[in-house]
Amino acid sequence: MEYPSLNELFLDAIDHRPNPKAQMYRTADGWKSISSPEMLRRVAGLSKALAELGIKTGDRVGLFAPNCPEWHIADFAITGLGAASVPIYFNESPDRFVYIMNDAGPRVILTAGEPEARKAAEARERMPKVEHLICVAPPADLRGEILDYDSLIASAGDADVAEYRRRCALVKSNQLATLIYTSGTTGEPKGVMLTHANLSSNSIESLRSHVVQPGDLGLEFLPLSHVYERTVGYGYLSKGVTIAYVENIESVGQALQEVHPTMAAAVPRLFEKIYGGIIEKGRREHGMKRKIFDWALRVAHDSVPWRAYNQTPSAGLKMRWSVADKLVFSKIRAGLGGRLRTFVSGGAPLSPALAEFFWSVGIPVYQGYGLTETSPVVTSNRPDDHKVGTVGRPIPTVQVRIADDGEILVKGTCVMQGYFGKPEATKAVISPDGWLATGDIGRLDADGYLIITDRKKELIKTAGGKYVAPAPIENSLKTSPYILNAIVVGDQRKFCSVLVVLNAPVAQMEAKNQGREFASPSQMLTDSWVRDLLSGEIERLTANLAQYEKPKRFAVLEQDFTTANGELTHTLKMRRRIIEERYKDVIAKLYADVEDPRPQVHS
Repeated sequence: MEYPSLNELFLDAIDHRPNPKAQMYRTADGWKSISSPEMLRRVAGLSKALAELGIKTGDRVGLFAPNCPEWHIADFAITGLGAASVPIYFNESPDRFVYIMNDAGPRVILTAGEPEARKAAEARERMPKVEHLICVAPPADLRGEILDYDSLIASAGDADVAEYRRRCALVKSNQLATLIYTSGTTGEPKGVMLTHANLSSNSIESLRSHVVQPGDLGLEFLPLSHVYERTVGYGYLSKGVTIAYVENIESVGQALQEVHPTMAAAVPRLFEKIYGGIIEKGRREHGMKRKIFDWALRVAHDSVPWRAYNQTPSAGLKMRWSVADKLVFSKIRAGLGGRLRTFVSGGAPLSPALAEFFWSVGIPVYQGYGLTETSPVVTSNRPDDHKVGTVGRPIPTVQVRIADDGEILVKGTCVMQGYFGKPEATKAVISPDGWLATGDIGRLDADGYLIITDRKKELIKTAGGKYVAPAPIENSLKTSPYILNAIVVGDQRKFCSVLVVLNAPVAQMEAKNQGREFASPSQMLTDSWVRDLLSGEIERLTANLAQYEKPKRFAVLEQDFTTANGELTHTLKMRRRIIEERYKDVIAKLYADVEDPRPQVHS
């Protein structure tokens, strides 16, 4: 099948699914919107301005902005010229920003937001290939050296739209559409070359069975610089779904309550935080309200075979669920905006227990799998074909097979052209017959659903030669209400250990219920009651593991991992090497007495 260019997808939606609120964005005065005809006018105006600056087929343009309407406007303006966008995470460090720009070689960089504009301006002398900077609402003191986006598009009219359509018709689906740089957690970032067909085929096929209804609204809060949210966004726009842009993940809760989305894509860390918030809020209740909440959680647990796995429920269970839904579950859904119909999880494996919880309270979560090099979706659960605990079956035009060592191999229209300027790195992951080695370990079940085990490079090999997959253990531990985060360590050690981040507010509430008080969260880290509480949770949640997989010791951390200190990627995945280096002294204490590997605790 021949897939259209991204610009053809965009124009088809403009012509056949016009939307008076194609894009929504939050201001100090509330949410405002841009219609699809106005969006097209802005795209055409910016595309004309870029052409006048000399941008042509084969060129690259940097895109350095948080999620906002201008992000997609710039993307379509760039690709409409046959050029390729180079998106950069809006909070990227100056050094990585400069490295990516010098590697990709864009002639123009478009920014939005004062911090981004200043970062680009300050770095300009270190980027000799950059000829122009364009900024949405540039700071007053930089207007002399930065072109003003609003001025460039102000006079765009029908003639510019017609010219944009003409240019778009010349863009072929096999042309390069973007360079997306990998997070670089294990080395310098590499530019993944994705074509129009890579992205359009992925967007079309991964969303094909998701039903779109009038008034649907998609919330975009994961960085658009990442291929996951970006491909989802193409799907929204192509189907006439309104996009509400959220600049940072901290504002998601507020946005859910204000715009009431029907569709959203998220990563497991967000689901973990939502679950933790639900448990924390419920445990703040007292008396009858607390008893009702605890009872509803038991009903949710009993409902998993029915709600998550389609087994026939008893009449009594259906009645209990209906009551629990009225009293508790409906309020949980209301906290997420009350209208979510399609909630997609990707970026990393989601704990089966967590997925079961959301399904049991009436929030369907469709888990998928992919990576930047596959545009990104490889497999996906869909409304008409899903199995909880898996990442779904391969989407159309994509093939999956498992190598002898368990590595997942992928072939199809989603696979990248290669790494920009790195032919040897490309050959290392793509075989001569087109199979991409993903670096992930997994298996296909009897029904063809894919189950992810872990990253190949993140497998822990104990001193005894046993391989341990840390992610499933960590995901299980994070279902405890008292554990905010966890990272398993122990490579080349005699046994595994785990660093856990204490969920202090929930632990404090439980302590108070038992007549204990703590002056501060720091005091909790060394308290024997807290250590016993966590030890019991770790033992409970790892009871089904092999002995060599069970963490023998643990240390308690007071602060969670963050993107700001480099411990998380911008899609909230742990940077293991950085975390292990930061806490190397803590880890060393866990193994200071390896002759006595009985369960111990440290802080």
